[in-house]
Amino acid sequence: MALKSLVSTLVFVMLLPFAVAAHEVMPAIADMEAQGDKLVFSVEANVEGIVAGVHLGNVTDTNEAPEAEEYDQLRALDPDALAAAFEQSWDQIAQKIDVRAGGSTLPVTLESVSVPEVGDVDLLRSSKFVFSAVLPVGAEAVEFKWAEELGAIVIRQMGVEEPYDAYLAPGETTQPIQLGGGDQMSALEAFMFYVPVGFEHIIPLGLDHILFVLGLFFLSTRLKPLLWQVSAFTLAHTVTLALAALGYVTAPGAIVEPLIAASIVFVAVENIFTKGLSKWRPFVVFVFGLLHGLGFASVLGEYGLPSGNFVPALIGFNVGVEFGQLAVILVAFLAVGLWFGRKEWYRRVISIPASVGIAFVGAFWFLERTIL
Repeated sequence: MALKSLVSTLVFVMLLPFAVAAHEVMPAIADMEAQGDKLVFSVEANVEGIVAGVHLGNVTDTNEAPEAEEYDQLRALDPDALAAAFEQSWDQIAQKIDVRAGGSTLPVTLESVSVPEVGDVDLLRSSKFVFSAVLPVGAEAVEFKWAEELGAIVIRQMGVEEPYDAYLAPGETTQPIQLGGGDQMSALEAFMFYVPVGFEHIIPLGLDHILFVLGLFFLSTRLKPLLWQVSAFTLAHTVTLALAALGYVTAPGAIVEPLIAASIVFVAVENIFTKGLSKWRPFVVFVFGLLHGLGFASVLGEYGLPSGNFVPALIGFNVGVEFGQLAVILVAFLAVGLWFGRKEWYRRVISIPASVGIAFVGAFWFLERTIL
């Protein structure tokens, strides 16, 4: 009995961190274009984190940062006040942006800041700011670096054929980018590039998707029920991810995110009252997979897809998502299923308590995304 209690307690402890997920850190997106003698960058970013001084390269959630309180205060500011705060901080921010051409670092000048209305303070607010750098005479290529504390950034070259497009990890520098174009990645490079992007959205960023997959796992550790559920989920989110990425389907996050939380609650509660795979559960999982696909698509939109390699990039992202899901199942099986899955007390001591914990977290997220 001591072993059973220990296992049950460990499962609950493992689930507790999922309850505090909020204020997810997303990469900035910068469109770069040569306009005459200037290089102009139009950046979409969560400027609250930048102004607050959150080290966006070290955290995945702003609540983890020492500046979390200041971030929340900035998040509630009206557009004009936040824009003014950003402008006042520009001198410090500019020192963290490195644009080089001809072996020299180019001074950057803030052109404009555009901040949307406050909206739901529990959701990210993506603002836009534009800055420029004067190009030296005869410059043919540039390099760009976004300081580590500013987090990750997607940089996209505009206005040329075969444009450069890349995701930069915090503190990473681009290769020399030819101002006349020609640096577009190949189809294989685009595929390989977006596989880790998809994986990262599951591990470590996709806490809600991780809990949903764990909900599927805890129904039964037997392979057949798990394969039926995962197959239905995979097929469904692949369909809506593709349709949403192509622009055929869209849904606001204010609707999709609470429904994803509700889907977590549903599968967890069904685990508590159902001993095995029901005939209709794969169909329900399929419907929920459609919702999760829309969630994946919203994140993929934050990264942007290269127009020249749209299909391989989309496939690569989806493959990365699948690898992430399989990794979650593998870890759960090695940690729990392999040792205890065939025990007579597995359902009573592990499956039901774990499902109760998952349902609790899902319900908390649902309330947080709707009325809290």
